[in-house]
This record gives sequence, C-alpha cells and structure tokens, in this order.
Amino acid sequence: MKKLILITLVVAAFAAFKCNNIRHITGAVYGSDDKLPIPGAVVKIDGSTAPGTLTNTFGVYTIDVPDNNSRLVFSYKGFKSKTISITKTDTLDVYLDPSASTNTSDNTSQYQPEKRKYAENDQSNDTGSRNQLMDLAPTVNSSQKTQNGQAKQSAGYNAPAINSYRPNSLPEIYNNGNHYLVRRGPHLPHPYRPAGGSSNESYQPIYENGFSNPKDVPLSTFGVDVDPASYSNVRRFINSGKLPPPNAVRVEEMINYFKYKLAAPVNNEPVAITTEVSSAPWNPNHRLVRIGLKAREAAISQLPPSNLVFLLDISGSMASANKLPLVKAAMKMLIGRLRPFDRVAIVTYAGHVGVQLESTPCSERDMINGVIDRLRAGGSTAGAEGIRTAYAIARENYVNGGNNRIIMATDGDFNVGESSDADMESLITRERYSNVPITILGMGMGNLKDSKMEILADRGNGNYAYIDNLSEATKALVDDYAATLFMVAKDVKLQVEFNPAKVQAYRLVGYEDRLLNKEDFNDDLKDAGDMGSGHTVTALYEIVPQGYADDYSNSGDPLKYQQPKNTPASPYANELMTVKFRYKQPESDYSKMSVAVVKDQPASFNSSSSDFRFASAVAEFGMLLRNSQFKQRSNYDQVIAIAGNARGRDEDGYRAEFVRIAEIARSLAYNNYVTANY
Repeated sequence: MKKLILITLVVAAFAAFKCNNIRHITGAVYGSDDKLPIPGAVVKIDGSTAPGTLTNTFGVYTIDVPDNNSRLVFSYKGFKSKTISITKTDTLDVYLDPSASTNTSDNTSQYQPEKRKYAENDQSNDTGSRNQLMDLAPTVNSSQKTQNGQAKQSAGYNAPAINSYRPNSLPEIYNNGNHYLVRRGPHLPHPYRPAGGSSNESYQPIYENGFSNPKDVPLSTFGVDVDPASYSNVRRFINSGKLPPPNAVRVEEMINYFKYKLAAPVNNEPVAITTEVSSAPWNPNHRLVRIGLKAREAAISQLPPSNLVFLLDISGSMASANKLPLVKAAMKMLIGRLRPFDRVAIVTYAGHVGVQLESTPCSERDMINGVIDRLRAGGSTAGAEGIRTAYAIARENYVNGGNNRIIMATDGDFNVGESSDADMESLITRERYSNVPITILGMGMGNLKDSKMEILADRGNGNYAYIDNLSEATKALVDDYAATLFMVAKDVKLQVEFNPAKVQAYRLVGYEDRLLNKEDFNDDLKDAGDMGSGHTVTALYEIVPQGYADDYSNSGDPLKYQQPKNTPASPYANELMTVKFRYKQPESDYSKMSVAVVKDQPASFNSSSSDFRFASAVAEFGMLLRNSQFKQRSNYDQVIAIAGNARGRDEDGYRAEFVRIAEIARSLAYNNYVTANY
C-alpha cells in the first residue's frame, strides 16, 4: 500500500513538473498607427493546431504556451498579421501595422468589433460601467447565438472575457484600462478625453523614441527643453482622481520639473555639463546615462531691466475660478517680484484686442494692480491678433541688453481669426525674429489646448508652464522667477556620438518633439531650446551594452555591400559616448561648442547620486503612465521605493509630493483594472 502511495506521489510530482513547462504569456495588442488597443485580435501559437485566444475589450490577452513553442501569431482584420518570437519575459506587447487589405488568414470576421472614428468634440458617455464594458465584447452573427440570444463560444477560440487578464501583481497593471484608451466600440469616448466626464482638451500625439543601432545611426541630436508643464498637468489629473491621457505625459518635462544639484559653469560660461552612468532600474542589464546641464545663476540685483508685456486671455472660456481669477492672482504675484525700474504693459484679448496698460514702470505698482483687478471675462477668443499686438508693444519698448519678454496666460482655446495649431506655428515663427521670447502660462481644465501652447512656447524661443493652483503660480513666477523669465543661453543643442564597441543600441528617453537632424547641430540658424538663470536640464539615454542579447538591438540581416572590418584596438576603447553641446549668448547669433567624454564606468544603482535615482524614478513613472512599449520591468512599487529613498533634503517638498502622486496613480491604476475586470 505504501509503495502504491509513493508511486502515485511520484506520478503527480512528474505531472506537476510537466505543467510547469507551460508558460503563461500576457500582454496587449495595439495599432501602430494610433497606439490604441485592439479588442478582438486573434492570438495563436505559430504552427500549432491548438485553440488560440482573442484580446479582451482593452486589447489584453493571456495564452498558455508550451516551452517547445517559441512564436505567437497576432492578427486582426484590416491589419497585417505579425509573428513574434517569445523572449525570456512572460509579457509581450505587440503593435500591428494597418493594411490596405482587409483579408486575414484567420477566420476572424465574425469577431470584429465595430470600428469607430472619433471626433474632437465627441461627447459620448464615459461612465465606464461594467455593463457598458460587456457591450464592447466582439460581435457575433445570428448563427452564433443560442435560442435565448446569448453568444456561444466559437470552436477554436476562447471567448474574450472581461476578466481574462489578471496580472501577477499590482505593478504589472496596464494603464490602457483607462476608458479613454479603448480603441473601438459603440460607447467609447475620444482617445484624448479624460476619463469620467466630457472634455475638449487637445494634446499633440507622441511617438516614442525607439532604440537605434550606433553602427547605423551613430549620432543623436536634439534641442534641450526646460518646460515643466507636463508634470503639473499630470498632477492635476491624478489629484482629480483620473490617470492622464498618454499624450499629456511628456517624460522629459516631468523629469525637468524638479531641481537637481549640478556643477555650476565657470569662467563666465553660461552652461556647464555633468554626466553620470549607472544601470536602468526597469532593466538592470541596461545602462542609464544622465546628461545634466546647469545654467549660470545670477543674483536678482544683477539681472538686466525687464520690458514685459502681459498678454491675458479674458474670453468667456476663462471665466471659471481656476482661470482668470488665478491669472490675476499670479500676475499680481509677479508684479510684487519686479523692481521699480522694470516695465509692464498689459494686452487683453477676447472678441477684440485691447491695450489695457501702456508700458509702465513698476514703481506704479498700485496702478498696475488696479488694472489687473478690473479685468472681466467674456466673449470669443481672438488669440492671434492679441499675439501680434503684444509683440508690437514689446518691440516699441525694446530694451537693448534687457529682458524683453511676453507673458501669455490662456487656456489656448482660440476661435477668432487664425486658430489652428498650424496657424499658431506660422505666426509665432515669424514673430520670434523680434528677439522677444514668450512665456506661456496654461490655465484651467476641460478645454485646455496643450498642443497649441506647446507650439507657441517651442517656436517662440520661450517656455511653457501649466498653472493649476496658487502654489504652482508661486513656484513658476516667484520661486523660479529668474529661471522662468531671464534667459542666459539660447538655442542649446546636444549631440551624442555612441561608441559601437561599447553600445549595442541606445534610446533617448523623451524629447520626441525636440529631435534635430545631425546637420542641424552646427547650423546656427536652426532654432533649439533656451535656458534661464540657474536652470538645470536632465536628459537620459538608455543603453544596451555590447554582448547583451535582448529584443531591442536587432539591426536586421547582414548587409551585402558593407562588410564588417577588423578594426585594431582603439584609444577610445573605454569610452561609452561623446557629448557635444552648443549654445549662444542671449544677444549673439553665433554659437560656442563644448565637449564631454563619458567613460564606460557605471556605478551601481544604489551608489549613484540621489538626483540620478530620483530622475530615473520620474522617467519610469512617465513610462508607466504612457504604458510605454519600453517600460520593460517598470512598476509603481519600484517608482515609489526609489523616489522615496532619493528625496534628499527636499527643502521645497516637491519630491515628497511626487511620491504621494505616484501612490495615488498606483491606486487609480488598480481601481481601473478592477472596474474593467470584475
């Protein structure tokens, strides 16, 4: 009897061992055109006759794959099928390319959800109830229904259940559980709409930087960006109980919202560079390189006189408490920071443009504040004409060697005259030759035109901050007064050359809208980013070291006409990369260049600086919010732990606030997952 029991246990153990050879692969299927999930896509094991599965309403699938099968086939009507090899990870996200043909090798027509085209002013319901989510399941034809009208399971495919994707732990939750990310179906809102209510906000689409092979693309070139708008806007969404739309998340702006300790420039140079190398927390086998720039910091008493023009939106869309009243409070804060000899003019626009105050010295502070107090909201929005008028007044009162600048406060909702993003780009590109930068203060919510304001700041040699409360107004206009308003270097560009002996692949994290061609680096006519007094800028590169096999460094088949050469030992053998950066003095049309060499000497992550670790946590947080295809092992728990341990002195409390925001986002991601799946 004992022998029988022993034999039974051995057989059971062997069976369990065999079961462990089954891998549970999970992930999501997206369209490469709009980066949105595809519900009802077919997922099958390549070469197997075993049943496949379908993605659920959020594009998520799970499938059991034997160890001896290493490839999955993904297909959906109207998209090209794709066969993907399974790697060491059990998470596999796939992007399908649209196809001109609607034919597919799989019999999927009866499962296709209704394809929907979205309108910018879509006001569809967005309650996200479970009943609505069930309505989004793939449709079946009448022959596939039982007598009571319920859909039957089709032979060969597992019906896509609403709770078919259950991540092993909270950190693996997909942010595409947000209702505004769902791709198709009769109850779905516009992709850019915040979940939970109607909205008319707009954001420029972001197509993430991918990995490049340095043998094919040895140079990476971009203009710096010091705009902090994305972080405060993301914080506004999260504090209101919603995760932000992915295109509202600009990772480099989130990183650069925070101040970092960097070596200051010497010999009266306007900018200094610092570099640091460690591992990437989301993939310890990868390197993470931080490039830090520090602008010269001038004492307030040494700053040049200011010629400012306040360009204030007083249209009807600005009537709410978090718009014009907040603008007025913010402008009065700034007036209190200015010196008696600084000058201010006030231009307003609604249906018409009005010059409320000619250029006036700030010794007349009470009069200026009185003009601000009397502003009232109403009417349409002639933003383009207001911009032209503000530039004309700035030119009339131009101070040679001074700080000539327009400060524009608006929600960006222009509707009279030129109003499109293309119109704004053309207008501001012409006006920037006035040598007058523009600072954009984005206000309010619900109809925020982030896309328009980002264009105005980028093309207008300016910066862009989002003001959601008085605390943020204080940060931008009082605490960071000099950095926001006083330029010390303009057209700052970075160009990085990677050593292919050390670097198998590289990726710039963020800066998608600041990329330049390699020849633009030496072209002094090419516009780039600007830095204010005391500003710091951080850029991160993720690097795949030579000799490490992963999914990002394949460069295709060997070339026929370019045969590899055996190169002798190089004197640069220990160099990872070389960083060149260019900048101009504010009044100069000619740039200067500096060079820094980065050695392949990575520190362990735990021994890297607190600034390095904190910046990496912010980058990881941004990738999670975007549901980046490069997030790899990113998770909210890790973000919170790293940022919490890297706060440093945190005198202003912004890093502690970040940890709190990340904790709320983790809860929101979990709640969205539960709502969608139970």
